[in-house]
Amino acid sequence: MADNRILELAKQLPDDPGVYLMKDTRGTILYIGKASNLRNRVRSYFSPGQKITGKTKRLVARVADIDFFITGSEQEALILELNLIKRHRPYYNIRLKDDKSFPYLKIDTGEDWPRVQITRRLEDNGGRYFGPFASAGSVRRALRVVKDIFPFRSCNKDLSTPLPRPCLEYDIKKCPGPCIGAVTRKEYDEMINQLILFLEGKQEAIVRQLKSKMRQAVAALEYERAAELRDQIQAIDEVIAWQKIATTVSGEQDVIAFAREADYACAQVFFIRGGRVIGREGFTLQGTHWEGDKQVMTSFVKQFYASATYIPPMILLQYPVEDKAVIEGWLQGKRGSRVRLQVPRRGNKKQLMDTVVENARQSLLQQRIRQLSAPKALDTAMEEIKRELKLPHLPIRMEGYDISNIQGKDAVGSMVVFEQGKPKPAHYRRFKIKTVPSADDYAMLQEVVRRRFGHIKKETIKANSWDIIPDLVLIDGGKGQLGSVVRAMHDIGADSVPVASLAKEREEIFIPQRSKPITLPYSSPGLQLLQRLRDEAHRFAVGYYRKVHKKQTFASALDAIPGVGQKLKHSLLKQFGSVQAIREASSDELSTARGISRSLGQKIKEYLN
Repeated sequence: MADNRILELAKQLPDDPGVYLMKDTRGTILYIGKASNLRNRVRSYFSPGQKITGKTKRLVARVADIDFFITGSEQEALILELNLIKRHRPYYNIRLKDDKSFPYLKIDTGEDWPRVQITRRLEDNGGRYFGPFASAGSVRRALRVVKDIFPFRSCNKDLSTPLPRPCLEYDIKKCPGPCIGAVTRKEYDEMINQLILFLEGKQEAIVRQLKSKMRQAVAALEYERAAELRDQIQAIDEVIAWQKIATTVSGEQDVIAFAREADYACAQVFFIRGGRVIGREGFTLQGTHWEGDKQVMTSFVKQFYASATYIPPMILLQYPVEDKAVIEGWLQGKRGSRVRLQVPRRGNKKQLMDTVVENARQSLLQQRIRQLSAPKALDTAMEEIKRELKLPHLPIRMEGYDISNIQGKDAVGSMVVFEQGKPKPAHYRRFKIKTVPSADDYAMLQEVVRRRFGHIKKETIKANSWDIIPDLVLIDGGKGQLGSVVRAMHDIGADSVPVASLAKEREEIFIPQRSKPITLPYSSPGLQLLQRLRDEAHRFAVGYYRKVHKKQTFASALDAIPGVGQKLKHSLLKQFGSVQAIREASSDELSTARGISRSLGQKIKEYLN
């Protein structure tokens, strides 16, 4: 906790709206925040008895000075806060990774022959900007799409006088050839206007225009021109078809969700225009570990829309934001009309949000895999695991175990294998729990490890995967799960195999003969590799459970029908795929399955309905 001097300094702050800057002994800015009342907000950090998070405890312990700016309103404070965070990037603020200069697509409509360029500078010079994009790679992909549909000039040649010959881009139909007079200014400007409509998500208006022109070209017997217009229409239709994965929601809206892990989060923004997804971008946030979901969403919304070139009238959010009225007012000022922030709870908007959430989750997973897939990162991770878990050898082969069931029903176990830090699916194994009738995860884990290590021969010959002794066994769970597995391995003489467990809630690692858990930093490569092994075991167990449960559900639904045995059940499943599909089929359709007569089809229909 900060000393009394800092508390007294906080008490002397004005009670106006503004922005405060917390600094350490060297004057480095640690944190920047805004407040409707500077004195009350800053005092809340330092007053005795206040409930504060772990992050705030660390921050307050380092604060040596406080600076502030008074603003005319809370909305002005929000704008100043954003500018200062972007400039100073304080360690304790949630920060958009590398957000100093997002790339944009720029169309300089002031040029005689406008080009579409990639830029990192937003200037008030009359040009049209589209973005921000998450990376140079994503903006280049967008540029390739529009250039395939709308050829425009890419060069910076002086076009005041015609050139003797065009460049290669003209020959491959990527440029209409203004340099040789192959296109008029009017035609070129019209194409640029269509390109702008396309980037705004108004593709259907473009298609109507192009179809009208195609009909005119056909009427004038300009078949080559009509064919070019037809190809352009087809290219736009393909884009529209992809975008219709989107949604059944209407109007213009952005949809924002994120997935988080350790000290960073992956945010996804889907751009909906005219009921279609016209694009999406992914962003990484840093400094999220000690923050709640509401704080992370608030920080992202403020920082993203501070750089956005367009703000829709509706923004759908996975979580609510703090100071909603202030942020809506700020966005309204940027848009020029009302902007609503909404967290969907049901219906089509909720379904769309679920899609964006899943995309964010997959983005986070892929980012984690990429980080760990580099050989140097894997070597570092395995060295760290060996050191921290006191292993006798480098964990070249690690096996992860998990159990999946609902109240003991259809219980299954999984074993996944990582070698050299990478999954080895050919050595994965699945177990149906046979000896534990009730919901007892400890006993189920014991059964799995007894069955697995019971395969190891006394004199190990690496003839198959069962005979390979792992350098580490990792259990999904805490101290209780670890203890049960250690006892089981002792009973079957597998004491020499190192065992650890990884508990999800606090990511604590437990090992035998140590009462306190091992806690590694969330940025630790070793912890991230163990998390990946644990999560893969969980995924594999859940997948197997669903398969078993589906079969059991199918069997139980049909077992009560007289005359339907195992063979006919398989025939129905092969024909219709699921019990639900069988329920929805008519008796005549059921009788098309092999071995099912019309009368039996009618009986099945009666029983299932």
